[in-house]
Amino acid sequence: MNKYVKIIFIFSLIGFLFSGYLTFIKLFTGSCPLTEGCPIFLGYPACYYGFVLFLILLILSIMLMKNEKSVKKIYYVSLIGILFALYSSVKELLYPSCLNGICNYSLLLPTCVYGFFMYLIIFINSRIYIKKYIVNLEVGRKG
Repeated sequence: MNKYVKIIFIFSLIGFLFSGYLTFIKLFTGSCPLTEGCPIFLGYPACYYGFVLFLILLILSIMLMKNEKSVKKIYYVSLIGILFALYSSVKELLYPSCLNGICNYSLLLPTCVYGFFMYLIIFINSRIYIKKYIVNLEVGRKG
């Protein structure tokens, strides 16, 4: 298996598990995990959206192991994830939703920031994969 595919799969799995944990705690306890606020987007916690995006990326990364066509979908979904996590991170850092506006982040930064970096790693690796393999494949077919 290609190293870029492995990285995409590993970070999709890590993101899925991380956002799944956050979603599970919020859904079943009603409180935000890790002693921090939960940014809200369209009436729902941001971790719910992150969970769905990472689930899609995980499924697409498994498909990528068998079919290279899903890499472009991974590229676009991770781009959406980057934009969403960036929006949520900025919102959380500039307008914290914690008690009295003061957050004590258990992981030093808001969880959305970690989601942003996971999406970014997936995005970069899918872009490299597209440039190295898909473009070369298309050039080889034309020549």
